[in-house]
Amino acid sequence: MKLLLLCIVGFVAAFVDSIAGGGGLISVPAFMLYGLPTHMVLGTNKFSATTASLTSSIKYIKSGTTNKELLKYLSPMTFIGAVIGVNLVLKINQRYLYAMVLILVLFVGIYTLFSKTIGQEDNFNGLNRRNLLLGMILALFIGGYDGFFGPGTGSFLIFGLINIYGFNFLNAAGNARFLNFLSNIASLIVFAYKGMVDYKIAIPVALFMIIGARLGTKAALFKGSKFIKPIFVTMSILVALRMLYNFINI
Repeated sequence: MKLLLLCIVGFVAAFVDSIAGGGGLISVPAFMLYGLPTHMVLGTNKFSATTASLTSSIKYIKSGTTNKELLKYLSPMTFIGAVIGVNLVLKINQRYLYAMVLILVLFVGIYTLFSKTIGQEDNFNGLNRRNLLLGMILALFIGGYDGFFGPGTGSFLIFGLINIYGFNFLNAAGNARFLNFLSNIASLIVFAYKGMVDYKIAIPVALFMIIGARLGTKAALFKGSKFIKPIFVTMSILVALRMLYNFINI
């Protein structure tokens, strides 16, 4: 019964995550409540989340909402950043990191809430040296951030891609999901190597997450940017509130 409830929560987390990011806010506490050892929670969640992000990435790519030329440049930076990030996780004081990221996530959510035009229209005008460089820096840092910490990764990627390239929410979400998949798989390799994945739990949850990711992506593609924005703002603020709670209790 406990495993079935965890699978259902995983479905909801993947549905939300495939639209606007923030699924870890739902799934990680659920794995903790299930009773997994603390060191196994992140690795087991990462396994299930990686299958979900792969599923939604494939669907976004098939729909034509991703820019393959852009991803060719940003993908290696995301992967490298995540590998570096996982290996730095024990060397950084998380209290300082929480404070910094908390402020950034709140800024992203509030700015998006009060901006009537952000992400509503696709104003992408092509790639150039400047926006490619900015995108590669974004991919490296967010990949690294996801590797050693994670909360708000989807929000930062979507917000960054909108502001650098002029994407609407739908196109930003499509590109962000693929980049998020790469940072997930890089992190998962390290977690798996260190034996931090409980496959008996991760595999059934992953199956439910795949279904959730498929349905969430389909909803995003059908409803468009106006549907994504309120979910994006809600998840950004919820991530910030969750981080504030954790910060107070560190």
